[in-house]
Amino acid sequence: MTDTVVSSATKEVVIGFERPFVIIGERINPTGRKILAAEMAAGDFSRVEADARAQVEAGAHMLDVNAGIPLADEPGILARAVQLVQSITDVPLSIDSSIVAALQAGLAVYKGKALVNSVTGEDERLESVLPLVRKYGAAVIAISNDETGISEDPDVRFAVAKKIVERAMDHGIPPGDVVVDPLVMPIGAINRAGVQVMRLVHRLRTELKVNTSCGASNVSFGLPNRDGINSAFLTMAMGAGLTSAITNPLHVEVIKAVMGADVMLGHDPDCARWIRRFREAPPAGTGTDAPRGRREGGHRRRPA
Repeated sequence: MTDTVVSSATKEVVIGFERPFVIIGERINPTGRKILAAEMAAGDFSRVEADARAQVEAGAHMLDVNAGIPLADEPGILARAVQLVQSITDVPLSIDSSIVAALQAGLAVYKGKALVNSVTGEDERLESVLPLVRKYGAAVIAISNDETGISEDPDVRFAVAKKIVERAMDHGIPPGDVVVDPLVMPIGAINRAGVQVMRLVHRLRTELKVNTSCGASNVSFGLPNRDGINSAFLTMAMGAGLTSAITNPLHVEVIKAVMGADVMLGHDPDCARWIRRFREAPPAGTGTDAPRGRREGGHRRRPA
């Protein structure tokens, strides 16, 4: 049984095999969002604040925070974004950057135990990111590719993941603090991408015994009705052992799919979370304050 514990200053979230699925909100990311990128570069974080609040309200358990803006001061912007988001919500954060200096800036101001997004299998990357993870007592997402690129062979990706987990242990980082991303490819371009990921997730769970995460929306890239594909993918991936995903919690269809899968997998005892979320309010006058009627006819007498 492997648990990955992350936290803010006041709230803890546990990613685990027998735990409810963890949704990591993806919206605080300027990639492909020109208005957000321009605002963040100019020091306007109002949209970041709105996105943070909306995602948590919609059901995100964690938030991914990215400040990847070309030609901008990414370390400074990321640190400021992390501080802002932590000031308005108590969910733990995934600090997301490909720049080591930005990861360090975000970790330096973070309160709690963060999830670092991410490290890949190249030796140089491992030796620059893993010491930071160890220094700040964080957990880390391990992307299963290296200098050879992204293999379509799930066995090759498994070998890269195994290398990262072992290297992390060399740095004093336990396997429970490594969350492996099996790399979800667009199903419209690679027809067996879903099968490959299911197979890999199962091996990561049963052989490496590590938790897993992914950018779930990648699977539907280029297809119509992306929410339908994303929902189908997540329910099947959860059945294979996926324990978290970076996705958009504002898509209700995706939230329903994840919560429904939690019910089916036994991760929502007595369906309590499902009922709280989707139970319809009783009609007016039928609540607990309404008077109770007696059975028709009152007490019956036995015939003489």
